[in-house]
Amino acid sequence: MEAVTRSSRSEADGRGRGTPVQSDPSMPLARGEREGVWRYSPVIALVIGLLSAFAFEPVGWWPLMPLALAALCEILRGQRSLWRALLTGWAFGLGQFVLGLNWIATAFTYQAAMPAWLGWVAVVLLSLYLAVYPALAAGLAWRFGKASKLALVLALAGGWAVTEYLRALVFTGFAWNPVGVALAGTPWLNSVRFLGTYGLSALAVLLGGAVWLLARKQWKVGGALAAALALLLVLPPAPDRALLPVSGPAPAVAPTDSPAIRIVQPNIGQQDKWREGLVDETYLRLGGLSVGGAPPPRLLFWPEVAVPEAFQILDRQNRPLPLLLPALPRAVQSIRPGDLLLTGAFALVADYSGTITGNTNSVFAVDPGARVLGRYDKAHLVPYGEYLPMRPLLSAIGLSQLAPGIGDTIPGPGPRSIDLGPFGKMGVQVCYEIIFSGQVVDRQDRPKFIFNPSNDAWFGAWGPPQHFAQARLRAAEEGLPVIRSTPTGISGVIDARGQVLSSLPWRQAGVIDTVLPPPAEPTPFARLGNLLPMLLAFAMLLTAVVLDARRRYRRAI
Repeated sequence: MEAVTRSSRSEADGRGRGTPVQSDPSMPLARGEREGVWRYSPVIALVIGLLSAFAFEPVGWWPLMPLALAALCEILRGQRSLWRALLTGWAFGLGQFVLGLNWIATAFTYQAAMPAWLGWVAVVLLSLYLAVYPALAAGLAWRFGKASKLALVLALAGGWAVTEYLRALVFTGFAWNPVGVALAGTPWLNSVRFLGTYGLSALAVLLGGAVWLLARKQWKVGGALAAALALLLVLPPAPDRALLPVSGPAPAVAPTDSPAIRIVQPNIGQQDKWREGLVDETYLRLGGLSVGGAPPPRLLFWPEVAVPEAFQILDRQNRPLPLLLPALPRAVQSIRPGDLLLTGAFALVADYSGTITGNTNSVFAVDPGARVLGRYDKAHLVPYGEYLPMRPLLSAIGLSQLAPGIGDTIPGPGPRSIDLGPFGKMGVQVCYEIIFSGQVVDRQDRPKFIFNPSNDAWFGAWGPPQHFAQARLRAAEEGLPVIRSTPTGISGVIDARGQVLSSLPWRQAGVIDTVLPPPAEPTPFARLGNLLPMLLAFAMLLTAVVLDARRRYRRAI
């Protein structure tokens, strides 16, 4: 009787001299298994994370992302402690971020005050932090994924969506390259109007989970998951009126609700941006590319800080002082009556004594008479790029902000729409602001389109296409066209479903003449924001928790 009891306990809890129940991943591995392949799981995860970065632009091998996530599921299933699971997820994220964010190192090559090698130090340090978020998702998957392989997949997908959302908020947020953006060039992009970017990331994990389940011969559950994901490919498209074909030259007379537009890409590199004597050449190049095209009325789009001169001087309340600076009339000297110039520029901020203390990164709407009809000030600034945190300490050791300016850039109030009169209302997101899902539109004053001027000349060959891909997600989420103008590319026109209608390649001067694509009706995401993807994420996590609780109950009895 005692022997029988001892044997039963051995099978129940894996302790004693009987055979441990190795089907439960919470059980310790045997000695031989501990010395096997899972001993090197963090290194394997690091390599897989590196490979997954090729799923992002400019390489764009999107199947690598679900395959990498399938491999991560397999590695997590083999872990026997929470800290090993966290380390595995952290290593995966580290590999993905170090390679995917290599463009940040390029930005340091344009800053004479700091050595270029410091750029790679910045990439690694940033990646060490960002990898914490995949680690948390992996920890959730391991903790609540013990009940079954499906529970692990659901917990990883839900955890990934939640942690990416947190990554966009904590410490001012850095939302670059959510894993879902790898699917921006696939038909799953259509689901973004319901699921948002973080829901698309959960979908990418589920896709990897389906691959893993099928590879593990879990035909029933894997096939059901794959079928559910396939159904998303046949979602009905956005309303037809939002999908009017818009490409090629603008018509001789543009429809009243679709004004003619011209996007200018002057191909002025960052190495020349602030070179002495370049101002006159900049005006000539921008002006030369602005003439011609469709007759007025027309919207003319120039890049972020297209002209390296101040357009206004502001007081401490950000109100413009009654001064006409020479940059305004010079900027509009090539604009025809009826046209409206939308350009990135900056304003100087003065204190009560008149001393200039800072600047803004702004977009100005300017008519041919050099009147400013509206201004948007960038709100979501880039740490270390546009302002220096802990400035007294960091400047003392030789660090400086990457973007030149007088003091720190002063942030604006956040998303708001600018009324362009007969052209309708315009939303603005300057450069990196466009990467923040759910934070790009004033929902109380919905615009007709979003203008995203940017300066991607800092960011090497990888940054511009990654940035452009994320702008496609914002268009599809909000059901609004996105117009991008950058000095060196990629400039383009994205319609309200996230499809690229026209674009200019990297490092090539040129223009795009077309008409403004129409907006769609507000999407479910535009109405509810990230509530929908977070509800989906928590539903998956809750399902995994319930499955785990049921497993524990069965073990207890």
